[in-house]
Amino acid sequence: MNKLLTFLFGRLPIGWLQLTHSRGRFIAAVAGVAFANLLVFMQLGIMGALNTSTVAPYAMLNADIILSSEDGNTLTDDGHIPRARMFQALGVAGVNDATPLFIGNLPFTLKDGSSVSLLSFGMDVAKPDFTTPDIAASLDRLSIENTALLDKETRGMPQSVIEDLAQGRPFSFETGGDTLQAIGTMEVGGGFLADGMMMMSDQTFLRVFPNRNSGAPNHILIQTDDGISIDTVLTRLQNILPANNLRIQSVTGSAANDLAYMSTERPTGIIFGFGVFMGILVGLVIVYQVLSTDVADHLREYATFKAMGYGQPFFLGIVFEEAIILAVLGFVPGFLVSMALYAGLVSVTGLPVAMNASRAILVFLGTLTACTVSGAIATRRLANADPADLF
Repeated sequence: MNKLLTFLFGRLPIGWLQLTHSRGRFIAAVAGVAFANLLVFMQLGIMGALNTSTVAPYAMLNADIILSSEDGNTLTDDGHIPRARMFQALGVAGVNDATPLFIGNLPFTLKDGSSVSLLSFGMDVAKPDFTTPDIAASLDRLSIENTALLDKETRGMPQSVIEDLAQGRPFSFETGGDTLQAIGTMEVGGGFLADGMMMMSDQTFLRVFPNRNSGAPNHILIQTDDGISIDTVLTRLQNILPANNLRIQSVTGSAANDLAYMSTERPTGIIFGFGVFMGILVGLVIVYQVLSTDVADHLREYATFKAMGYGQPFFLGIVFEEAIILAVLGFVPGFLVSMALYAGLVSVTGLPVAMNASRAILVFLGTLTACTVSGAIATRRLANADPADLF
């Protein structure tokens, strides 16, 4: 290691030698940085799962513009809009087609007594183009009363049910006094709001949710004509449709707004964001304590160097060397343990917690920055000190 660091730094690795002089303190410092990395990784992982599950329903839709009620802050909130807005939108130049979208949360109990909640979507089966190709291929089958497509990633659903559906054997279950029959699958995944998703016809949806009516869907999906800018059609819709209690957004803009709302206004997102901040703060404190203690322990050596004419950049170089070593050696175990915990969370909760390269790079760069900032603060005592005062 000494030879490698000598090659990298172009000098004797003083920082490495000082860190490893006390092996117990060195191991504790690396463990502290790893723990801070672990905190940040776990908070970011759960926050990422929240974001993924928030926008997952959009992956089932094939539309350009969405009309929603201002009462609903996200796609799955309970806001309703008049169906008449769809007919008004169809009269706007550049609008090719439109369809209502119904959304509701449907709980039911499995034979073993466990409960499963499904975020259920009701759509006009005569308009399969408003869904993704894999769902559209089965949408016409949902014209049969009380049939549905079941999310094969549903948390808590027995694997045997999914296997039977894959082989063409339907799965019947009761909810709210009605018997539904899952006749196929789709792949979306559960999240914080429900264990999974389910697609059904709008007519089946209205039977399953008797308090809902066909004149008040949750959203109106709109497809624009080819070759016409979505922004142009948006402007036309905003000029024609009533502005009160109506949000007119592109589907991509709606998904982005949902993410922003979940991250900055919902308590869950705020808590996880605060957890990331606390992880960074813990890392800063740990590294600062280690490096400031190391500087204090070697004041005589630093005084000697200063008396010989070495300036502040030299001391910063040594402490930055220590900070980089701690950042790298602390990141690796933190990353590996986080990967293991991610896998455990997925198996236990079914949440879409996954490591990605951008997150790993971001955390590593953040660790490196936090360690170097702590190192710079730790050397402030040496900046203007007289060598004679350091003995």
